[in-house]
Amino acid sequence: MIASATVACPDASDQLKKGISATLESVALITDGRFSGGTRGACIGHISPEAAVGGPIGLIKDGDIVEIDIPNNKIEVKLTDAELAERKAGFKPKPPTITKGCLAKYASMATSADTGAVLKW
Repeated sequence: MIASATVACPDASDQLKKGISATLESVALITDGRFSGGTRGACIGHISPEAAVGGPIGLIKDGDIVEIDIPNNKIEVKLTDAELAERKAGFKPKPPTITKGCLAKYASMATSADTGAVLKW
């Protein structure tokens, strides 16, 4: 199965719950987070590196084509390396919303899933 998506949703699982999937014949959910329920079609989670650190999933914009090739275990955004580099250069991470306490310490130490999702001590 190869599918294409043309909409980028910052909170795709929430959009699916609100009924976006009811208006489309087929929907694929691609997220760097976890998800549960409320989906139809392919559901691909834990994409890494994450959007928050400038991973490719965070550089996708509305109208971009994302090809999902399940038999070959491949997801590819149909952009040139130059387009991705330009978007990456303009990427600015959001500041943390929690800046004190154990959760802030964890967030500052936790690594991305593509590097093992371990804590940097």
